[in-house]
Amino acid sequence: MRRNNRRPISSHAMATSNSTLIRRYRPRLRKNRPLLRRFITRLQKTPPRGIDATISALIPGVWKDVKCLSCANCCKTMSPTYLPADMRRISKYLGMTVNAFKDKYLEQERGAARDWMNRSTPCQFLRLSDNKCRIYSVRPLDCSTFPHLGVRFADYGHVHHQNVEYCPATYELMSRLKEVTETIG
Repeated sequence: MRRNNRRPISSHAMATSNSTLIRRYRPRLRKNRPLLRRFITRLQKTPPRGIDATISALIPGVWKDVKCLSCANCCKTMSPTYLPADMRRISKYLGMTVNAFKDKYLEQERGAARDWMNRSTPCQFLRLSDNKCRIYSVRPLDCSTFPHLGVRFADYGHVHHQNVEYCPATYELMSRLKEVTETIG
């Protein structure tokens, strides 16, 4: 998922995104962002032996403390990239053609990647009243794997570097990983 800077977040979405989890997370992020980002950069350059096993051991505790439905900040501030398979699956679910789906909901990113992304933020499929996804069973792969915590760090360190700013679960995992690696080494 990427930060979507094209459309401003509506005032309703801003008010809704101010959940208890986000209110608790933002001051900690402001205080610790530079340290965490430097830590992640260091890990990307020289990952310690067994980092993936350490991360795997920390993940259950993160999910115990962070509940996505109490946050949905990713859906409110970022956009997934839509793969062709995602567009086919979702458009079929919505009873539309792929072209009609793209015309109504998506825009193609500028630049080299030319990925398909949401036309607006928050995500048009997010129900703001309860932070649930209206297309959850067919959501894009980018959404279903977000925040990419259980993948090889070597492949996703750069993603964690970005997501630590938007996702309390990523922030918690990287904070805990920093504590564990500093006490070990």
